[in-house]
Amino acid sequence: MLLSNKVIIITGGGSGMGKAASELFAKEGAKVVIADYQEVYKRPIGKEVAENIQEKGYEARYIETDVSKEDEVKNLINEVINLYGRIDVLYNNASHGYSSPYTMADILNTPLTDWSKILELNLTSIFLCCKYTIPHMLQNGKGSIINCSSINGLVAMPGADAYTAAKGGVISLTRVLASDYGPKNIRVNCICPGAINTPMIAGAIANPEVQKYFQTSTPLGRLGEPEEVAKLALFLASDDSSYLTGAIIPVDGGWTAR
Repeated sequence: MLLSNKVIIITGGGSGMGKAASELFAKEGAKVVIADYQEVYKRPIGKEVAENIQEKGYEARYIETDVSKEDEVKNLINEVINLYGRIDVLYNNASHGYSSPYTMADILNTPLTDWSKILELNLTSIFLCCKYTIPHMLQNGKGSIINCSSINGLVAMPGADAYTAAKGGVISLTRVLASDYGPKNIRVNCICPGAINTPMIAGAIANPEVQKYFQTSTPLGRLGEPEEVAKLALFLASDDSSYLTGAIIPVDGGWTAR
């Protein structure tokens, strides 16, 4: 198994791409910690995912965490260290995008509170998780960090100024962390998903015209599936990617190749 005995934190691990990664990583032998906070679903879906994984004979735990809150991130990291003594992989998957009422607005129509919120959810959360995980990886002498950006970190999304800026920030943060901590044997890479069939874009693709746009503008002619992103994350989490750091990898069906 590719992840045998590795301790892995997956933020946003209760739905979409995070859920797919939680299930796949557990099957590959990891001790999975699902960190999630779901106001939208009004129930602890991360806990449900962890329980389903356990029922299949694999190892997973759920720790309720709002990763945009510093105290909650500190608690998450401390709890994982108390449980397992180390963190091998951090997958910063948690994100908030198309379904947010404050995401789709240009700069003239974006209040400062909305700007701050979208940066907290998509960029500050990654800063906090890295800040409090890296010291433990340094003690362990190695580690792998996987950050989730977006194709909109590579190509601007008109009318989504804060979201595009946040996702671009994730890419830049990935590069500087890879440069800073590569000499310490900590690898940092970034996945940039395109249109993936997840709850986050469910509202958008319910519109036939939007769905048609994604299909016709993507060379592969379809939406991606969460499991396809999870397989790349699996590679980045495993020792098979031992010479890969600072990479910014789109998973977009060729959308950014146009």
